[in-house]
Amino acid sequence: MKHIYGLLLGIALASAFPATAMAQSKIGFINTQRILQEATIAVRAQKKLEAEFAKRDQELAKMSEQLKRMQEDLEKNSMTMSESQRSAKEREFNDLNRDFQRKQRDFREEYNQRRQEELSKVVAEANVVIRQIAEQEKYDIIFQDAVYANPRIDITKRVIDALDAKSADGKPAAR
Repeated sequence: MKHIYGLLLGIALASAFPATAMAQSKIGFINTQRILQEATIAVRAQKKLEAEFAKRDQELAKMSEQLKRMQEDLEKNSMTMSESQRSAKEREFNDLNRDFQRKQRDFREEYNQRRQEELSKVVAEANVVIRQIAEQEKYDIIFQDAVYANPRIDITKRVIDALDAKSADGKPAAR
């Protein structure tokens, strides 16, 4: 949706100002995805999440392996088991599988929620830096995530460098 607003704003600017006024406007572009992948604070946030969820991820992997072994055992030995043994094993497998599915769903939901929280912090820091660059370098407008932008107006690298410099100081960007 924000892409549509950006496009409409661009069209409105182009139609509202004569060509000479537009030629004097200073326009920039940033690639948010690139910032979220390359900026030090984004990489740290990702590592923090991985550490936070590593134990649960390992538990789910163990549970998955246990389910796989149980299924292989059932397939291999179902013909030699009595009906009651097979039913008991199938019930045990189904109970464990349900528990696994629930835990996996909870894990994904919690991970995605925490990821959104961490990414929101990174985006907030990036927005502060973008505003600072815009004010210091007198940009009229800076677009985010355009369908196409000439590399000449791409300031993503400057934003990443500024974020990295702030993160090296151990201080978040001023709010």
